[in-house]
Amino acid sequence: MSTNNLNSSGIPTVIDDPAIPPLQFVAPEGFHALPVDADSDTRISAATEFTRELFPEGDAHLWESAAPFYAGLTEVFADSGLAYSAMGVFGDGNGGVVHFSFTVGAIVSPYATRDEATEAIGRSLGRDPGNDSRRITLPCGPAVSNISVREITVGAELTATGDETKLLTGQIQVFVPFPNAPYVAVFTLDTAAMEHWGEICDMTAAILETVSFEPAPRLTGNDVAGS
Repeated sequence: MSTNNLNSSGIPTVIDDPAIPPLQFVAPEGFHALPVDADSDTRISAATEFTRELFPEGDAHLWESAAPFYAGLTEVFADSGLAYSAMGVFGDGNGGVVHFSFTVGAIVSPYATRDEATEAIGRSLGRDPGNDSRRITLPCGPAVSNISVREITVGAELTATGDETKLLTGQIQVFVPFPNAPYVAVFTLDTAAMEHWGEICDMTAAILETVSFEPAPRLTGNDVAGS
């Protein structure tokens, strides 16, 4: 996988959702955020801008034809309560493209402490023998990582050959309890680019190292004037 777009942008992605406490992280340059915060009146126009960013070498026909798909995907993610959703697109170094989705959401936690939350989540995930679940420690606190690899069936109507085919997919989920609020942040990456699985895991680990629950600094009038 090309390292060009794997470089950290260095710019925090701030989750600005009134439904959950402050949360931020730093994503690689190749991440393209879907407009999950767009309302129904502006979703198509926002999705069109997204397709222009995702396919900068495309043309008006491609952008306009792809926009409804991404508008629908954005609506599904927004209705699911996701606070952030992005498509990762990277060159594989051989003229091909590595593609995956990355989402961030938050669920209510009934546990009194972060350790209680991670212990319960890890125990629940560990019941599935197909999961590789373990407790980890991030700079922002305790967490639970869960990795699964599944084979799915793709219907004949969706393949180029017209034949049903099997597809190996991987998912990384990391559950990070908030330090001072009854929520657990859930980071999820899904991909079918299994030939680059090791690099994708390393990239996800690097993102998680940057997770912070500190509020984003607010610009003051003096900050704006001096910029």
